[in-house]
Amino acid sequence: MRTAFRTLIVVLPAAALALLAGCAGTGFGGDGGAPAVEAPAYAVGDRWTYSATDGFFRSAVTWTETHEVMAVGADGVTVRITQKGSTVANQRIEQWPAPGKVRVGALFDAETRRFDPVVLDRYRYPLASGRTWSQWLDNFDESTGKPGQINHYVRVGGWDKVTTPAGTFDAISLRVLMRLDDEEFWRWPTTCNYLVWYAPAVRGIVREEKEGQYREKGDAIDGQSTIRSQHAVVELTGFTPGKR
Repeated sequence: MRTAFRTLIVVLPAAALALLAGCAGTGFGGDGGAPAVEAPAYAVGDRWTYSATDGFFRSAVTWTETHEVMAVGADGVTVRITQKGSTVANQRIEQWPAPGKVRVGALFDAETRRFDPVVLDRYRYPLASGRTWSQWLDNFDESTGKPGQINHYVRVGGWDKVTTPAGTFDAISLRVLMRLDDEEFWRWPTTCNYLVWYAPAVRGIVREEKEGQYREKGDAIDGQSTIRSQHAVVELTGFTPGKR
């Protein structure tokens, strides 16, 4: 994690979060007749560049993130992801057995997780407004060297016009709720609430708003102490299609 911020807030139960996921955020609801998004066809050389920031005020960290398709074959798609900033420098390889499926990849930050035996459904195509899915997944986190189980829930919203540094796109929204596997004796697991916009024109994400937090364990008062471990915005700055 890059940053952590202590706040005193009331944590909503899972049922309330699910209700908010269905109602909150631009583009959710009312698009029952909108077109669905079919699975994209990736090409070697497809390249997405993003600007990203995480944190609050003077403590915010910024970086540039590049995703590039390195190989497409019978085993799926191999993508190299690079993050570079004044205090950020890392690279990982993601493996997608099919569009929307992740066998190796990150969930929260820049960690490398291996999902086995069931792969992560980052997207379930076709992406149709109102569609939902939820998975409990066994995984191995290479950053911690530990196995665990995460919960990943997605609800597809409606369509928006989303303006980014790369231009304005027709994008479908997705609300993503996650419960990670990082519980310790002194803290509860991280919970995440993300709002994502996916644009078919670029075969990928054009904007993400990411919130993550965890609660410390303790008595009734301390139990309300919540650490804000993620407050990030990621925006597309450029897309270059590969050669087919």
